Amino acid sequence: MTQQTDTFLLGGDLPIGRLGFGAMRLTSGWEANTPAVLANARAVARRAVSLGVTFIDTADAYGLGANEEALADALHPYPDDLVIGTKVGHCRPGQGRWVPLGRPEYLRQQVALSLRRLRVERIDLLQLHRVDPQVPFADQIGTLTDLVAEGKVRHIGLSEVDVATLAEARRLAPIASVQNLFNLDNRKHEDVLDYCTRHHIAFIPWLPLSNGAQADAEGPVAAIAKELDATASQVALAWQLHRSRAVVPIPGTKSLAHLEENVAAARLRLTASHVAQLNQG
Repeated sequence: MTQQTDTFLLGGDLPIGRLGFGAMRLTSGWEANTPAVLANARAVARRAVSLGVTFIDTADAYGLGANEEALADALHPYPDDLVIGTKVGHCRPGQGRWVPLGRPEYLRQQVALSLRRLRVERIDLLQLHRVDPQVPFADQIGTLTDLVAEGKVRHIGLSEVDVATLAEARRLAPIASVQNLFNLDNRKHEDVLDYCTRHHIAFIPWLPLSNGAQADAEGPVAAIAKELDATASQVALAWQLHRSRAVVPIPGTKSLAHLEENVAAARLRLTASHVAQLNQG
């Protein structure tokens, strides 16, 4: 297996390659997964690991648990250096619907199910998928902290939070990661990224590739890609990796070709001029 030399210490003690893999697209979102879909999911997950990916992101709500099961089918027993992060606290009561659900008993139930589906005794990174405004925040973080104390979770992360919420969480428990929407076309969480950088918290952009600047044939991304004999997606990912040492993008795909293209972005080197052009937005 090819090792990623550029790593981040998750929680200060768990090395992960700085270009991860988002597994959400590997399984169907709501309907039953066909044997062909599951076979492709296994092939892509195994190829990601063989390419040197050491961090994979999933969630209990992806495919209603089928995503976690597919990763276990593909990769268990897991390589020693592979970290699988999952998420709880975002339920799917109907197709196309996502509802935060952070009641302590629900979080505990979902962690138990994730442990079973992933075939592990401890989850390396458990992220609160969304903060539930109907449940005291201290109760949600407190439940995750209790799970750490019980040996069922190693590190805690958050998703889609602002700086104030992150700071409040850190007063309650150590926070190892934040997973927020962030890409070249949507930089509203740059203040959260800067906070994470200062405090050595992994910043994990979800949807690291968008369809704005990357798709503009006349824009700077396309021009830089042509100059470097790269793709627009590779340039976009390289920009994120350059933006901060705390950034761990998790591009997702169900295509082997796109997977290989994305992983290759870790080797792309941007000049200061390239970065300045991309920073202009």
